[in-house]
Amino acid sequence: MRKASAKSSSEAAAADKSNTSNTPELLNSEHFEFLSNALRTLSTGFKNLPEFKDTVTASENVGDILTATAERLRDNYPYFHPLYAGQMLKPPHLVAQLAYALAMTINPNNHALDGGRATSAMEKEAVAQLAAMFGWPKFLGHLCGGGTMANLEALWVAGQSAPEKMILASSQSHYTHQRISRVLQLPFETIASDARGRIDVKVLEKRLKRGGVGTVVVTMGTTATGSVDPLHEILALRQKYDFRIHADAAYGGYFTLVENLEPDTQKAFAAMVEADSIAIDPHKHGLQPYGCGCILFKDPGVGRWYKHDSPYTYFTSTDLHLGEISLECSRPGAAAAALWATQKLLSLTKRGDFAQGLAKSREAARTLYDRLRVDEQFITPFAPELDIVIFALRAESVSATSMFSRQIFKAAANRDLHLAIADLPIGLFANLPPDMKRDRDTFTCLRSVLMKPAHLDWLNQIWSRILASVTDVQNSKTGISRRRK
Repeated sequence: MRKASAKSSSEAAAADKSNTSNTPELLNSEHFEFLSNALRTLSTGFKNLPEFKDTVTASENVGDILTATAERLRDNYPYFHPLYAGQMLKPPHLVAQLAYALAMTINPNNHALDGGRATSAMEKEAVAQLAAMFGWPKFLGHLCGGGTMANLEALWVAGQSAPEKMILASSQSHYTHQRISRVLQLPFETIASDARGRIDVKVLEKRLKRGGVGTVVVTMGTTATGSVDPLHEILALRQKYDFRIHADAAYGGYFTLVENLEPDTQKAFAAMVEADSIAIDPHKHGLQPYGCGCILFKDPGVGRWYKHDSPYTYFTSTDLHLGEISLECSRPGAAAAALWATQKLLSLTKRGDFAQGLAKSREAARTLYDRLRVDEQFITPFAPELDIVIFALRAESVSATSMFSRQIFKAAANRDLHLAIADLPIGLFANLPPDMKRDRDTFTCLRSVLMKPAHLDWLNQIWSRILASVTDVQNSKTGISRRRK
């Protein structure tokens, strides 16, 4: 490798400055000053140790390698920017980024207190705040790699609690539940969804009457449409048929703090206190870096299923080690530090700054939906429950509309607006024009996740670029025959 001086890296940065002066700064010198001050505070905690010189020193090539890394990282969508309104990608809060970097200098492991004494305590405090958000003063829980691992632990405990009994989830639930059930060798069945993407309670009861059901997965915000299963209605069925309820709130869980929801949606979130287990992802709406998920159990007694012997890891303390209540072993203590710091800055309370940010995302989705609904060139299946909006362009057939969705997706990206596309059952689009040809069972539509508070402030920009992208497609070589209701 060519040997380069630090000057060459700075020159490269200066050469690019003219091209980046109008782009948003991810981190700036002031932010790094915060980190530098915190690092000095951290280092004083180890000042009594004998001086130690690491044999691994930074070479002059590091600057060039980091520059090359930055160049490679440019090949990403601008997930941090409000014009990214596609998938569930929300930038971590500044304090989370800095706290994570600070903890990474020590690189603690929260499997055992021996590897992560301070960050284990921070994890317990942060997880307790998440549990309190759902009204649970007593619980068992911990952080994990993400929603998949959280749901796996929930279904594993469900299988231990009710061996060989059926796991039920809606057709719009996350695919991970069926896959996890196969991994755990648990029987699994899908329950049909209603016209709004929620589990069909009548169909669910018919299946419950046949017996043999151990757990019903209730999705508190589906990945595709943000639909919220009616947990408050499912609780009444639990009294009749005796089954566990796992609330998959990986995406929507934080909306329990939000007050500008529809009445039925608010009832569903209020009922989460009665669930047996809850999965939530702080790395979605919780402003955390990947991966940071969380699994919570209402009954601390389920910890008995985790019991194991590990004489070589638990020896410095008789206190609970997080590895004793987790299927994962090594877990980054930095994730716990980042979550703890964020919740220290932004409390998980209704009407607080954090909740108001979620409310703005919700308002952005409602506003975009209202604009789409009154514009006759668009089709919108139903109003958003949270912050996901589904829409498509009218055409003579489902296949034509699906094709135009893909074209608009590309045209919008050319205008720096990044949406997503989704293939959904045609049954979710009950309001299709009567003369539209139903030549496909699925409907490819555009999907926008407005999960950044800034999306509300940028909605006019987003809307104008959607309209301009439609015009781009209309002016393309094939064109579109615009149809009206």
